[in-house]
This record gives sequence, structure tokens and C-alpha cells, in this order.
Amino acid sequence: MRKKVTIVGAGPGGLTAGLLLASKGYDVNIYEKQSQIGGRNSFFKIGDYIFDVGPTFFMMKDVLETIFEKIGEELENHVEITRLDPLYRLKFADGRELYPSPDKDKMKKTMENFSPGSFQGYLKYLEKEKKKYDKLIPCLSIPYGKITDFLSPRLVTAIPYLDAHTSLYNVLSRYFHDPQTITAFTFQAKYIGMSPWTAPGTFSIISYIEHGGGIYHITGGLNRLSISMAEIINKAGGKINLSSPVKEIIVENGKATGVELYNGKIERSDYVIINEDFAYAMKEIVDPKNRKKWTDEKIASKEYSCSTFMLYLGVNKEFKDIAHHSIVFAKDYKKNVDEITTSKVLSKDYSFYVQNASVTDKTLAPEGKSSIYVLVPVPNNKSNIDWDKEKLLLRNSVIEDLETRGGYKGIKDSIEEEMIVTPKDWEENHSVYLGATFNLGHSVNQMLLYRPHNEFEEFKNCYLVGGGTHPGSGLPTIYESGRISAELIFKKDRK
Repeated sequence: MRKKVTIVGAGPGGLTAGLLLASKGYDVNIYEKQSQIGGRNSFFKIGDYIFDVGPTFFMMKDVLETIFEKIGEELENHVEITRLDPLYRLKFADGRELYPSPDKDKMKKTMENFSPGSFQGYLKYLEKEKKKYDKLIPCLSIPYGKITDFLSPRLVTAIPYLDAHTSLYNVLSRYFHDPQTITAFTFQAKYIGMSPWTAPGTFSIISYIEHGGGIYHITGGLNRLSISMAEIINKAGGKINLSSPVKEIIVENGKATGVELYNGKIERSDYVIINEDFAYAMKEIVDPKNRKKWTDEKIASKEYSCSTFMLYLGVNKEFKDIAHHSIVFAKDYKKNVDEITTSKVLSKDYSFYVQNASVTDKTLAPEGKSSIYVLVPVPNNKSNIDWDKEKLLLRNSVIEDLETRGGYKGIKDSIEEEMIVTPKDWEENHSVYLGATFNLGHSVNQMLLYRPHNEFEEFKNCYLVGGGTHPGSGLPTIYESGRISAELIFKKDRK
């Protein structure tokens, strides 16, 4: 008799676990509260414009390629992948611009024009960070459930390379002296919602992942990855139930035995996988009596990532001379980051990210028009910022800055459609605790064994996937969380 698995949430982690389990013959049922699959890796339309809700950078494509290979599929048979060159445009307040390229000949010219003498530092960076990457990635690909897991040979041999004792900014200062060049290789801390000055130096591998492995775009948006995974699950006999919110995980005799839906239906299963925002799931669908370790007080005491203010703009204009991805930095970038992560106030001098995907992908907007995605890193909801009061003021400021600082001339008068998402919206409409879009922070004391475990420690037969468990937030690591949890179930059943 086939074993049943219930998955709460059809985000990328839940879909990864679901397709691996369904391909092995498990009876997989996924319950998603929203009306479409993908979670924050889904899409929406405003008029004729298409937008990804969340992730826009596709990196480490080998992670998803390997997952597809495990089920006898090829990723590129399901989605169209384009490698981006340049990786992105970086624009600084003094007008300097840097266009990093995956082509080393181009990169030499680019680096030397931007900061003479920096290319030798870049080559040293690639050499040293590849060693760190090669040592660290195997450590992130296995679960951590007990203290003795720290004694695994792969982790012990990786310790000298981790740079966990110093900051990301300090690590990159070994290679470069120009502050803006250092910023160009440390801003990636925003992918995990942290400051380069406080994020562990371990995370220098993120910029290496970009420079060593490339950044890609999926035609139709990164949401197509979730859609493709859902199609495979359905083909393998799994079921994805949309608009089906889970009310509670059923726990009996210390084991998860199923879920209760909000419509009153009880679904029994051998295993339960939770693919909701971790803190939100604990507070909303796990009864406090079943949480001895993860109490409300402990959840509240944890460090959480920053949040994001989003503008999705449908524009009747093209920006053919602006790169697919752009990051525009504040005049005082460190002050901006400190205000986001430490003092938790709304910066008047802020940085922002823009995706001009229509320059690469003509499927996202009508001919001659553009889908413009804007993200401003802002404090999470511990800030008590009144977003009902601030959102239009910030929106107007960002539109002005797109014109002046970003180079998107004429955008203000070309907007046909738009939507705003604030940290308040992330919390209330997308079930993200504190609106912390990158989940639990990634400080050393919240990583590996000290992060919620893939095999949930509170009760048996329950597994976690997503950014709130090991290995952490970011699309590739979320895929890995799904793989790790599925393989823990295989191991338990010896499949």
C-alpha cells in the first residue's frame, strides 16, 4: 500500500519534495491556501503585464537540474533558460556604473575601467572563493538534526574555509580596496536580508555563485519553474489542491498524522511536510501544546531578515539600453543598510533593485511595452512603520528616483498599470511573519543545527521545507530543503 504524504503549501520547497516523492510512488497531496501554485515563486497579471511575485534571480541551476535528473527529467525540456550578460548593472550615487560579466575577457576590461588594478583582486577572489564554495556546498546539502552532525568529515574539513568569525565586508576587503568595488561583491547580503557588515563571511559564496556560475532568466518568468514542477507532480499521480488552507497539523501520540482543513475536512497521512513560512506556521497551524521548543516567546526572540517594498509597473515604453537587472545604491549605503537592519527606520536615502525583464523576454508585456519590477529593501514589521501612511509617499519617491537615479526616463508618465506591496501586505496577504521576506536571519547562531530542522524536532513524521529551515532562504537552497526532506523520508522507508 502506498504511503501518503500531505504537504502544506505549494511553494518551491513543497513542490520539490512533492515531485521527488510522487516519482517514487508516494501518494502526494499538496494543500495550497492561494488560488495558484508557487507561493512567492508564483506570478500575477495586471492587465496585459506579467510579473513574478518574488524571486527574479535564477542561480545555481545545477541544483534544480540534479533534482530533475533524479526523476528522469531534463530541466531544459520544461523551461527556456537564458544566461544573462551582463549579470546586472550596478549604479552608484556618484554616477559610476559597473556591468559585471560572466565573460572573463569582458570582465577584465570592465574591472580595470571601473577601478584600475582590481582585476588581479578579482582573479584571486575567484580562486579563493571557489575553494570555499567547493568545501561549503556539500555541508549545506545534508541535514543537521543532532550535535554529532557537526563532527561529519565534510564539515570538519570545511571549517578553515568558512570565515564565520568575520563579516562578509571584511572578507571582500581582502581582495579589493575601492569601497564601491567591495560593495559590488557584498550587496548580495540583501538576498538573505542582512547587512554586509554583519552577515557572516561565509556568505561570500553568494557573489561567487553569480560570478562563477552565472545568472539566468526563465522565459515567462521564474514562476515557470513552479508551474513545470506542478505539471510533473500531476503527471506522477500527485494532487495539488488550490484554495485549500490548512487549519491545523494533527498530532497524536507525538506523531503528525494528517491535517485539518478550514473546510472541516480531515486528511490523514503517514507524513506531513510544512512548506509555509516557519514562524507563521508555528503560530497558526501548530497547536502550542505540541510546541515544547518553538514556543511563541522563542519565535519572537529570534532574529529576522529585512522586508521589501515592492512596485510592479506596467509601462507603455521600452528601456532597451538598460540591463535586465539593476541595483541603484544609496549615497551612504552603510547608513541605509543600518537603518534597514538595526535602527529599523525608513531611509530617506535608500537603495533599490529594478528588473527590466522585457529587455530579455518579450512574453511579459505587449509589444513596445515593459513589465518593471522594483524592490526597495526596508525594515521588517518590528519597525512599527505605518505603511498605510507611508506607502504612497515612498511610491512617489521611488518613481521619481527611477527617473533621476535609475535612468528610466519618462517612466512616470508611461505607467498604465501598477501594484504596491508593503511589509504589511507581506504579513497579512502572504502569511510572512513580520513581513520578513527572507525569513529567519542567517547569523551563525541560526544556521545548520541551530535552524529549525528538516526533520522537525517537535514531533515525529513531520518535515520542514522552505527558507525557514536548513539550508536557508534563496531559491536554490529552498529547492535543496525539499530534496533533503524527501530523502529523509526515503531513508526512513528505505526507498
